[in-house]
Amino acid sequence: MATVELKSEVTGAVWKIKMRAGDAAAEGAIVMIMESMKMEIPVVVEDAGVLKEILVKEGESVAEGQTVAILET
Repeated sequence: MATVELKSEVTGAVWKIKMRAGDAAAEGAIVMIMESMKMEIPVVVEDAGVLKEILVKEGESVAEGQTVAILET
């Protein structure tokens, strides 16, 4: 199994976390939604796997490129 880091595409805040560590994640699943300049940007799983860890909390500020979750494929 490979470990994949899911990264934020924008600088903004974690608006809503939709999955929990241990959840099975299908390709295209939305792990969380970021908010930047009143726009909602999803963090999406590209390859199916199991969500191992979420590294941020709702309301937390994150930088573009920051790892926000770990997926095991």
